[in-house]
Amino acid sequence: MILTFSIVGYDPKEKEWGIAVQSKFLGVGAVVPFAKAGVGAVATQSYANTAYGPQALELMAEGKTAAEALEIITKDDPDKEMRQVGLIDASGNPATFTGTYCYDWAGGITGEYFAAQGNILIDGTVQAMAQTFTETSGSLAERLLAALNAGQEAGGDSRGQQSAALLVVKEAGGYGGYNDRYIDLRVDDHPEPIKELIRIYGLQQLYFSKSKPENVVEIEGEVREEVVAQLRRLGYLNSEPENEEVLHKAFTAYLHTENFEEREQEAGKIDLEVLAFMKGQ
Repeated sequence: MILTFSIVGYDPKEKEWGIAVQSKFLGVGAVVPFAKAGVGAVATQSYANTAYGPQALELMAEGKTAAEALEIITKDDPDKEMRQVGLIDASGNPATFTGTYCYDWAGGITGEYFAAQGNILIDGTVQAMAQTFTETSGSLAERLLAALNAGQEAGGDSRGQQSAALLVVKEAGGYGGYNDRYIDLRVDDHPEPIKELIRIYGLQQLYFSKSKPENVVEIEGEVREEVVAQLRRLGYLNSEPENEEVLHKAFTAYLHTENFEEREQEAGKIDLEVLAFMKGQ
């Protein structure tokens, strides 16, 4: 695994750990990122030793710091000078390693709650990621994506783009609260994978985030007219609904078909973000 840049990070308030990565490589999300809630996150790349991920997470689960785990996983690897890896531990301590045989430009930077690294890059890529992560506000996912995008804008991989991934974990953060995979998104092959990753992150937030109270309104007046128009255009109504029960039934069918259960409101109300999505379909 070559031609890659990544950033691992931690949000101490939300207790989230995550990785964002881009590579001139097919399906980078299947190789580089590893994370476990309450333990840490790992990005392993540049002729990646994928055993580094599980090994480092196990060590950090035992209480080792990122730096201690890094030393242990690399010390007996005969090819460690071809490897690159970034870690963040349970407390947000970072560590990064770049082997001497990684192709230029190669290196890493650590700062408060992050480690950024990459190889075969335009010089300045990792620095741009580090600065952007530090200066950007918002959720961990948003900061990681902003950093990744800044790295690309600064030059990115010297040989181009192909795939990107975002993995964020938090306790009971997965679908239904059954696991820790809060956000797990991949773009396996795309001419602009980071832009596509940002786009599908927006969809992930639309589908799985809770409605903001200020966006929930009554289905009446102009809003009702728009809802009816969109339901008719999309085939959920054939004509003006006879009554509110018919409208509610059609709208509920739309919500469930489009997997908007997390945005579903009590009868007679709608999340305006859902209406905006309907209008854009």
